[in-house]
Amino acid sequence: MADAEPRTPHAWRPERFMTIVAHPDDADFGPAATAAAWIDAGSTGWLVCCTSGDAGADDWQTDPLELAALREAEQQAAADVVGYEGVTFLHQPDGALANDLALREQLVRELRTFRPDAVLAVDPETIFHGDGGVNHTDHRAAGIAAVDAVYPAARNAMAFPWLARDGLAPHTVRRLYLFWSNHSTAWIDVSTTLDRKLAALRAHPSQLRHPEQLEGRIREWAAEEGEPIGVAAAEAFRVIVIEEDEADEGPTHVTPPETEGGGDGA
Repeated sequence: MADAEPRTPHAWRPERFMTIVAHPDDADFGPAATAAAWIDAGSTGWLVCCTSGDAGADDWQTDPLELAALREAEQQAAADVVGYEGVTFLHQPDGALANDLALREQLVRELRTFRPDAVLAVDPETIFHGDGGVNHTDHRAAGIAAVDAVYPAARNAMAFPWLARDGLAPHTVRRLYLFWSNHSTAWIDVSTTLDRKLAALRAHPSQLRHPEQLEGRIREWAAEEGEPIGVAAAEAFRVIVIEEDEADEGPTHVTPPETEGGGDGA
């Protein structure tokens, strides 16, 4: 069984990576500590938010444009804490995000512009978080939109050919790192960057009712993920290898990389 396999901290690191999420704050609740660790080690990261979180308030009288501007400012501040090179907001509708061709073209444009080696996104197969909650519809839509933009659209010269005509050549993303997954295969040591994740979350005061309680829960979750690989804190991912490396990266997965994805079938 997979649980019987030895686990070690996942060692592969992209030179360039892009995090694609639905809302401002999703990246900070998600893989912020991994992003910070990679950036500290020399990677360059870019964050893409499909919406600006204009539906993220309890009061129906809230002005959505004012809220969107506030949440974009909060996300930019949080991205600065993590160390992202920049943030793009695609201004799709919050609460009504759809994996359609318009969004796919926007994401392909971002991918071909920044040209990342890896993309971090929500696992679109996660509908329920175990028995403890439902994954937001926008999270799932952003996840599958990211997957479909990565493969095959970003690498396909015939997809959105006007992008190539404008100088955005096809680009191959080597790996997907899917977070909030029920099928994790890799654990990344974030013992030295967990505090950065918490600091980034504190940059979203409009969304945090009890930040002091949240910090304790996140530390507990990180400790639980770190235990299987013998570290103080970790973040877990389902890693999909689209393009293999020439050299073997070592036993960093529960399942061997060749079983996690790949192939060029249409």
